[in-house]
Amino acid sequence: MKNFRKMLYLKIAKFNRGNNSPVPVPSIISYGTKIKGDILGGDVVHIDGRLEGNICCEELVIGVKGQVAGQVKAKTLSLYGTLQGTAEAENLFIAGSARLIGDALHNSIAIEPGAYIEGRCIRLQKKTAPAEKNDKEVIVKKTPVAEKDHTPANNPTLFKAANK
Repeated sequence: MKNFRKMLYLKIAKFNRGNNSPVPVPSIISYGTKIKGDILGGDVVHIDGRLEGNICCEELVIGVKGQVAGQVKAKTLSLYGTLQGTAEAENLFIAGSARLIGDALHNSIAIEPGAYIEGRCIRLQKKTAPAEKNDKEVIVKKTPVAEKDHTPANNPTLFKAANK
């Protein structure tokens, strides 16, 4: 499987040399690799090793043996391994083999049976445009309303109902 994946990425890279709109080749942190620090940017990042720090990218895949301890921000997050920290993603997928210890902020979420989650799953609020202000100001005057006496003696309809 490793050789197939490696060959596939090399073919994609070779194909994109003469192409004006390249398909992103993922950055891979392989099993046995440990990184302390932040990763910022990048289209697709695949982690099978260990990252101690924050990561911000377009698409993040944390593999079955992958471990991340920190804050994750991605447009799409697929979690198969372990994440200790906060995950913020528009689309979040948590596999049955995954462990999420911390909060998950998302717009859409899919959780497979068997996934371990210790924390909260919070739906992100969609940003709304502020209401347009009207140039004209409307002034409403409130006039006090006299309280009515609702006793049967002062209200003939109630008096009729009470005497029946």
